[in-house]
Amino acid sequence: MTPAINAAKKAKIKYTVHEYDHDPAAPSFGVEAAEKLGVPPGRVFKTLVVDAGGTLAVAVVPVLLKLDLKAMAKAVGAKKAAMAEVKVVERTTGYVVGGVSPLGQKKRLPTVLDASAQGLDSLFVSGGRRGLDIELAPADLAALTRASFAAIAR
Repeated sequence: MTPAINAAKKAKIKYTVHEYDHDPAAPSFGVEAAEKLGVPPGRVFKTLVVDAGGTLAVAVVPVLLKLDLKAMAKAVGAKKAAMAEVKVVERTTGYVVGGVSPLGQKKRLPTVLDASAQGLDSLFVSGGRRGLDIELAPADLAALTRASFAAIAR
């Protein structure tokens, strides 16, 4: 299993692993996951890594929405934020882009979960590789990643 699945297992939380055949030509990994898993895209969240004033941070937002970089910067106490470079993301998290999970990263980064997640019973995030998602309660995801909730998507 992946470090993300191992982290959930170790924490003894309730979770479900969902696998699907990933199409490398898919224009959006998150939308592809929603379609192939047959769940509303509002329940599937993508994991993005930003550089917030020289500090890396993780944003977890619904796949159909965009990350509001100003809101993310504010949420982590930085003046501004920009998307982190792919090589930095992969080296820091231990995952390849398109399969970055908020769980089980090599280095624990400050994490912000979009406030829209709070109204859900469960959500789906990457399980640590393309074609693998993990479904869990937003509160469990927040607890495992020490995430805060903020309105960071638009």
